[in-house]
Amino acid sequence: MTDATIMALDGLRDLTTLQWYVIPILAIVFYIYTKEMKTARASGNWNTVLAGITLFGADFFNETWNGWALHITSRSAFWTAPGPTAFRSMVGWNIEIMFMFAIIGIIYANTIDEDKRVKIFGIPNRWFWAIAYTVFCVFIEVLLNIGGHLVWEYSFWNSSFAGVWLIMLIGYFWFFVITKVMLELNTYKKKIMLITILYGVTIVLNLIARFGFGWIY
Repeated sequence: MTDATIMALDGLRDLTTLQWYVIPILAIVFYIYTKEMKTARASGNWNTVLAGITLFGADFFNETWNGWALHITSRSAFWTAPGPTAFRSMVGWNIEIMFMFAIIGIIYANTIDEDKRVKIFGIPNRWFWAIAYTVFCVFIEVLLNIGGHLVWEYSFWNSSFAGVWLIMLIGYFWFFVITKVMLELNTYKKKIMLITILYGVTIVLNLIARFGFGWIY
């Protein structure tokens, strides 16, 4: 295993690493969701809340297959987050990242226009913002990599031209695409079904890894 992998596994899900700043950030996340839920109850439109849940589920799925990659290769996941954190939930996931992904779907839903036909620079606005947020997220990830907080091991998943495109498509863009798809489904039953499948598959993969193979990532 790489040094970064060993560091990421050290203290994995260790509650002694918790820091007090987690509490106010958690409260902020709760505030954002309860505020959106209050608005949803008044309007009957739950899309923004569901967008937050959907995008977080997409990231949960990515972190799950990233953990599988670690054990299949016995070397490294595609990305690891070995640096200091208040809580490391998986080798590439920590509490700070989780807080961010818990609200970025809400940010996306609040940014897009209700009318999906509205265009920005000739691009349908929902696609425009999906691309824009993807580019911004990858820019931040490159900075984190330069700072050693997020480590990439493989030559096809790095800051090279080809690597960045792969990170954009697999690491972020599909998060916004599946959120967009969910938002445009015509019934809440279909929306909930999509979210249930997303989380169901992810949870099953984690159960297989933990109790089927005994993996801890």
